[in-house]
Amino acid sequence: MKIGRGELFIGRAFLTILMLITVLPFISIFLTALHPSGTVPRGFEWPADPQWGNFLEAFKVANMTALLSSSLYIVAAVVPVSLIISTMAAFAIGLLRIPGSKFLFPLFVFGLTLPFGGIIVPLYYLERWMGIYNTRLAIVLPLIGLYMPFAVFWMRAHFISMPIEITEAARIDGASAWDLFRRIHLPLARAPLSSLGILMSVWTWNQFLLALVLVEDPTRRTMAGALGAFQGHYATNVPLLCAGTILILVPTLVVFVLFQRQIITALLQGSIKG
Repeated sequence: MKIGRGELFIGRAFLTILMLITVLPFISIFLTALHPSGTVPRGFEWPADPQWGNFLEAFKVANMTALLSSSLYIVAAVVPVSLIISTMAAFAIGLLRIPGSKFLFPLFVFGLTLPFGGIIVPLYYLERWMGIYNTRLAIVLPLIGLYMPFAVFWMRAHFISMPIEITEAARIDGASAWDLFRRIHLPLARAPLSSLGILMSVWTWNQFLLALVLVEDPTRRTMAGALGAFQGHYATNVPLLCAGTILILVPTLVVFVLFQRQIITALLQGSIKG
């Protein structure tokens, strides 16, 4: 179907407006970060004397060296475990159709509707009772559970789209359920797995609420938890706060720029195959 010039113009104009709505706040934060500490800039104003040292000061104030290692540790603990558990669960529900799968999958879908902020208080008391409060496990374990509904939903969409002939041919050759999963379907799931891993890595890196509530030690939080270091005196220092925000956002932006093709490919694959 050929797209008319009018439709093409409207589509490009709409996308341009969306891009501006997305980009303008980042530009505003960046410009604010370049102003002298303690000042409050007015709108989009390039400072007469850009204070590039604000980024270095924010890095030191937030102790981002320790937070960087802590974030990498948390991401390395959360993402692989979440991928393994969710992929095996999605394979069992979507392809093997284990007994009770018709009831298990709606439970995972129901988990998508669970309000994130509504479980913070129960988690706080549960982790104090378990003795893991103020440790990195206080962030790792809840995130693995919170990622399960979406991860299972994502991977199940891939497994149910696989041609049944692949599974039937493998079973005729004597392949067990484990062989089906490890040797056949897991290699075919490389695209959705990589995209899911990227998304969960970014979500974990930017996790703020759990890190702030469940961990008191700032050096055991995620990078997003560095914003908690600007409480008190630094909370009124808008340029320094914006500089810290930019430092936290940079790794996320780099990941999306480097892996945008894989993410878009997986999203389109899921939309086409249902």
